[in-house]
Amino acid sequence: MADTVAVTYFHHSGFSVQIGDTLLIFDYWRGEHGELPEDAQIKDRDFDGYKHILVFVSHDHEDHFDEVIYTWDYKKYPISYIVSDDLPIGKRGKRVKPGDHLQAGGIDVQVFSSTDKGVSFYVTVNDIRVFHAGDLNLWHWREESTLREIAQAEKDFYSAMAPIEQLPMEIAMFPVDPRMGGLYDAGANYFVMAVKPRLFIPMHWQGRAEVAENFARKGRTKYTEVLALTKPRERAELEFEERALHIHVFTIMPGIDGADQKDGQKIDMFAENDPFSDTDLPVQL
Repeated sequence: MADTVAVTYFHHSGFSVQIGDTLLIFDYWRGEHGELPEDAQIKDRDFDGYKHILVFVSHDHEDHFDEVIYTWDYKKYPISYIVSDDLPIGKRGKRVKPGDHLQAGGIDVQVFSSTDKGVSFYVTVNDIRVFHAGDLNLWHWREESTLREIAQAEKDFYSAMAPIEQLPMEIAMFPVDPRMGGLYDAGANYFVMAVKPRLFIPMHWQGRAEVAENFARKGRTKYTEVLALTKPRERAELEFEERALHIHVFTIMPGIDGADQKDGQKIDMFAENDPFSDTDLPVQL
């Protein structure tokens, strides 16, 4: 895993993941009211130097699909689109559905189901496995739903999760939506315990950064580090080792000299006296 691995947050469920000379972009959206500032938006200059650029759209909800992705210079840069087959006919890209499996240029893409519209993506590049959930979640609306509706939501979620649970995974991005009330993190907690990704990044938190930050504080286990990226262009550079994960988090805005940097942090999930060493359950520090 010698390649540079970095995750950059943009807005809502929109991320890019750099793995060596490959750039993955997931569910990019500038926001309903331009919440993603102009100087933080993806421009063609962001594509310089990459041999492969894959743009993923998990479904056609407006908060996961922004038409601006089709204005990027795909003739100049090696941009390909992989989009859910629920997007309107005529949208550029390889249309996919759950169960599809694509391979090209050393990149492996497996497509899984969702509990809302569209799909979720599992992408492997140079032995780095990345999962973007789209709108896969335990949508349980317990303050509004009937017991029968809640039971069906749980059944649908566990069924969608079954083929994902045994997958090795370095990076996962998954919803923690506060609109669901007190059990907003039920799906995320299950994902962390069942899948055990090396790094879990909460998304879809409806503009409430404290929701992602609170989950990051309580959701970590001895197998999984949880990291809240909450500012546009906040970037985590990652170094995976057998028994440690090194993370350096900072923000770079294109066109600005220098960078607003926070101290990097080394995370050893198997350190002596680690409170997670005897359990794989989330623990409140």
